Amino acid sequence: MDLDTLYIIDQKDSLGMEFSKLVSMMNYTRYTTIEAVKGLTVEELDFLFDEEANSIGMLLAHFAAVEKTYQVLTFENRDLNEKELSILLPALDLGNLGRETIKGNTIDYYLEQMAEARNTTIEMFKTFPDEWLYEQTPFWHERYANNFFKWFHVFEDELSHRGQIRLIKKMFNKRKG
Repeated sequence: MDLDTLYIIDQKDSLGMEFSKLVSMMNYTRYTTIEAVKGLTVEELDFLFDEEANSIGMLLAHFAAVEKTYQVLTFENRDLNEKELSILLPALDLGNLGRETIKGNTIDYYLEQMAEARNTTIEMFKTFPDEWLYEQTPFWHERYANNFFKWFHVFEDELSHRGQIRLIKKMFNKRKG
């Protein structure tokens, strides 16, 4: 990620202009997420405010799982199969399954998972013309969505949960204080 162009929504290497705009926004979102979690310990990543809470680690795993899910939905134009769903479900749904299985990992583990998913996304984006972003398929609530919206949702979800991460950090610090 080029920090000199972090605040510039413009052409990105090997991408069409519409993909470049999307990736510019995705890059900024990811950068600010990484800044919010940089240097967190396993204790901080696993902290649960109460028995129904999400941990920061769970949310980071969620980002990678959502991105992998949308790769399947949009690049392969299909739903997750049972094997994929069994792997991704704890991070997709969070909740009890996430609390039971997503813990004990370092920040590097989560950042690597997120980077791997993002690298795959960008490489795939390079293979499609800009027009692909505007292709519409059935989506939520018997409504259509285009691929542009679907990928907007990927980073919009991250933005929303990043606010949750910042609150969890404050709660952890208050409890430790």
